[in-house]
Parts: sequence; C-alpha cells; structure tokens
Amino acid sequence: MKYIIDTDPGHDDFFAILYAARRLDVIGLTTVFGNSTVENTTKNALRICDLAKLDIPVAMGAGKPIVGDYVVSPIHGNDGLEGGKSIPSTRRDMDPRGAVQYLIEMAHAHAGNLSLIVLGPMTNVALALRVEPRLAEWISEISFMGGSTGTGNVTAFAEANVWKDPEAAQMVLASGVLLRMAGLNLTGQARLSQADADRMAMAGTVVGGHAAQILSFYLKQHSARYRRPDAPMHDPSAVISLVHPDLFEFRDTNVSVELVSPALRGMTICDMREIDPFPGETLPKPNVKVGVRVDGPASVEAMIEAILEYE
Repeated sequence: MKYIIDTDPGHDDFFAILYAARRLDVIGLTTVFGNSTVENTTKNALRICDLAKLDIPVAMGAGKPIVGDYVVSPIHGNDGLEGGKSIPSTRRDMDPRGAVQYLIEMAHAHAGNLSLIVLGPMTNVALALRVEPRLAEWISEISFMGGSTGTGNVTAFAEANVWKDPEAAQMVLASGVLLRMAGLNLTGQARLSQADADRMAMAGTVVGGHAAQILSFYLKQHSARYRRPDAPMHDPSAVISLVHPDLFEFRDTNVSVELVSPALRGMTICDMREIDPFPGETLPKPNVKVGVRVDGPASVEAMIEAILEYE
C-alpha cells in the first residue's frame, strides 16, 4: 500500500510525517491551512522533508475552508512550527501541481493501492472528491486525525481539524471511502512528556535534537493551556494505528458533522449506542471505524523508536 499524507505542519504533524516515512511507503505530501497559513505549512513540510532526507513531492493545497474563514491554532506558535525554528530553511520547490490535482492523479495511477493519512482540515480531499467523484473508488482508506466521541478542544464539542472546515469533513464522511478516525478521545490516551524529549535529545542525532526542541515547545504550550505537564499524541496516532493495529481498538460507528447549530458547529456526532432496531426501524449505518482505545505507552514507544532511527 502506498500513502499520501495530507497535513498542516504543525508540531505533532512533524512526528507523524517522520514516523510514517520510516514505516510506510509514503509517496508524497499535500498541505492545507490549519495550524498556520497554507504558505507556512507548505514551507514547514518542505523543511521537514529536507531535514529527514525524504525525496518526495510536496503539493500545496487549500488556503481556506469551503465555507467562511478559519482561525490559526495559537498552540503551534507564529508559523505553525515555532518549536522547530532550528530546522534549516530550504530551497526545495513545491510540486507544480496543486494538492487537488496531485491527489487525483496519484489516486488514479495507484487505484486500489493508495491510502490517505489526513492530519488537518479535510478541505483538499473534499475538493478532490468534488472534482473527481471516482476518487472515492480509487482510494483504499483514509486514516484521519480529527473529531471526538466526547469533548472538543476548540469548542466544548468540536475538535480543531473538523471545526476549521466542517463542510469538508461531512463531505468526506459521506463519500463511502473506508474511514479510520483517531479523535481526541483516542489521542489523549497516548501522552508525550519532557522525558521523551530528553530521550530524543540524548540520542545525539540531528533529527533527534530538532525533535526534542519541537516537543519541548509543544509541551510548554499545552501546559499553559491545559495545566498538565504532558501532551496528547494527536497526529501520530492516525499513522501508528496503520502499522500497529494490535495496539488499538476501533468500533464501527455512524459519524456525521453538525453544520447548523452555532453552539455545536463542527461537532462529530458519533452514534456509539449498542442497540438493535425495533421492527420496521432503520438505524444509521456505520461509516467510520472510530478509535476508542489504545495502548498509550506502547504507541509512544513505537513513535520514539522511529524518530531515533534518523541520523
């Protein structure tokens, strides 16, 4: 299976990209607004690829949601990867194709053998589906970080990636593609700590040193916001579940996105009821494999081991 990562780097995106590149056949990155502007997230993606010596294309995608506008996530600092200021700038050029064209061309070329890992708002994927509906048949699976079965992080019930483009998320959820969801309820079970940053720093590698600085910044931002010393391992969880499914438990669930209510906009409505229908009643069909449980320490260890393999 080949993979494209749709991403908005992003401190946790940094770890997810590097982990995926060591464990999966990643053939490209597409970028989107989210943790910062799409111009910044694209620069960050190019810098990450240079740092890790990843010879893969980076195609820039959407700079705003399908409806309305968005707010940059302050937890990621001024440029989306403020903790990675030490990562050198790059002269590498982005792919001349935009993200939508790139996704469609790659899905067609690798039909049935391409999966997507979506780590930011789902705008690029939704727009690609709108341009080429056959994309839903060509893509094998989409593993995404987003949503929640419970509380949110931007609002009481909305998670950031879905909240920033709920229309796009709903389009993808209704597409018929096999979907795997790593929501806040799951990612909060795998926690990163300063001890993990120290371990990467002590490895003495170039990538490990940058990773330690990035994680240390991320931990400080989370501590200021959530008043606890550790941080959830968000984006890497959407990747690790593909490599180590034994560490995860998923439940077939019907999931949709609230688009109308101002108070609940962006909420992922996960039908977790364990019920049988009454005679004549039709219950919503599952459309997402929702992550409900993960071996957090083992998942964190898997991620750190991959980072320490870099020079």
